[in-house]
Amino acid sequence: MSVRTVEPRIAVGVVFVASLFMSIMDTTIVNVALPSIGRQFSVDPASVGVINVGYLVSLAVFVPLSGWLGDRYGTRRVFLVSLALFTVASLLCGSAQSLGQLTVYRIFQGAAGGLLTPVGMTMLFRAFPQEERMRATRVLMLPTAVAPALGPVLGGWLVDGWSWHWVFIVNIPIGVLTLVFGLLFLPDYRTERAGRFDAAGFLLAAAGFGLVMYALSEGAGQGWGSPGIVTAAAVGGAALVALVLVELRSAAPMLDLRLFRDRIFRTTNLLSLFSGAAFLGMLYLIPLLMQDALGMDALHSGLMVFPEAIGVMIASQVAGRLYPRFGPRRLLVAGATAVAVCLALMATIGPESNLWAVRALLFVTGFAMAHVFMPSQTAAFATVPMAATGAASTLYNAQRQLGSALGVAVLGTVLAGVGTVTTSAAGTPTANLAAYQAAFLTAAGLALVAAVAALFVRDSDAAATMRGPAERTAPEPVEV
Repeated sequence: MSVRTVEPRIAVGVVFVASLFMSIMDTTIVNVALPSIGRQFSVDPASVGVINVGYLVSLAVFVPLSGWLGDRYGTRRVFLVSLALFTVASLLCGSAQSLGQLTVYRIFQGAAGGLLTPVGMTMLFRAFPQEERMRATRVLMLPTAVAPALGPVLGGWLVDGWSWHWVFIVNIPIGVLTLVFGLLFLPDYRTERAGRFDAAGFLLAAAGFGLVMYALSEGAGQGWGSPGIVTAAAVGGAALVALVLVELRSAAPMLDLRLFRDRIFRTTNLLSLFSGAAFLGMLYLIPLLMQDALGMDALHSGLMVFPEAIGVMIASQVAGRLYPRFGPRRLLVAGATAVAVCLALMATIGPESNLWAVRALLFVTGFAMAHVFMPSQTAAFATVPMAATGAASTLYNAQRQLGSALGVAVLGTVLAGVGTVTTSAAGTPTANLAAYQAAFLTAAGLALVAAVAALFVRDSDAAATMRGPAERTAPEPVEV
């Protein structure tokens, strides 16, 4: 069957949304299953966290490789192979018989996921011309907004009603159906051939991003002064410094850091780093607060977060219509500022709080965050040449992964520093609301940094994404 039987942009959108939904949900659904996994394998909660650390480190290692592979072998081929590997890895994780096996399979899964999202984003932005980029970004709102919130809810239901194995097995039907659809209909958008493989750049990126991600993921739990964390942070930081020096001198770099000379690409990446840290940090805090201070179980604490996703989905329709009229700058400043205010208000949540008021606050947070997500992602690629879309997508996704880890690391450190448990007057342990208040105020500070960065965005740089239907059409897909 020819790939032309389905509109290329529709085919790319369907395949990427389904795979991105699966990949993003996988990062949150597993958290609910960790206690159950620990009990089955007779390990303590701290030890079982290695399966998430292995996944995140592997993800960080392989993201830098995605741009070169997509340009070298074609985005369609690399994307479908990555999707198949992710699905197989999910099956292996669901059938693991020991913690060691599960950790290895999660590393395998992270490697596939590290290639999946950047290559998929490259396909999406190559399929849509500049003036339709906001439509493409609206496509991304479903997995970006719903998947992180749905993960804990679905995970809690599967673990309580079935077993922890199902948090991985649930990926298999999604992966298989998406793979079949992609094989039948997915086009391939090719640009000029990739240069030679940058071995030095890949090794430095793998060491730098991998070790920094490990330090960020484990620093709050192990202590930032512990020898393992200090060593990982120091070596990883040195590797990233060396990476910058090597890549700026390379004619065909693995990571094209020269793209950061582009003013709007540089500014929106910085903004996304801090707004993503604040937002994903909030998604980390709310379920903990609901369980720790309000006594909810995992399923109901996950349900409390879901209004945020509804807010993002509704606002994606609003932001898409406001963007061509007002441009990215005002939307970004207003959105990031509103998120900061909402996060500061969350510092007032306690046992006496009205839960519907909390749900309303989360809805408004999601509504405001959509006015950051959509304009920043659309404007980021406004002046990036089509041939450099793969390299730009790699950099964008690398900072997004670091942003999510940064948010959890910073807020986790605040919680650990203040202490989440205190002793009541009766001498019984109770939740320390002061720790959560400090963490939410810190998250609000991160959002304010994003709002300040938004002030430096220029609407004129994003003009190509704001105009109406243009004479230029999307590049013709090449059948392979």
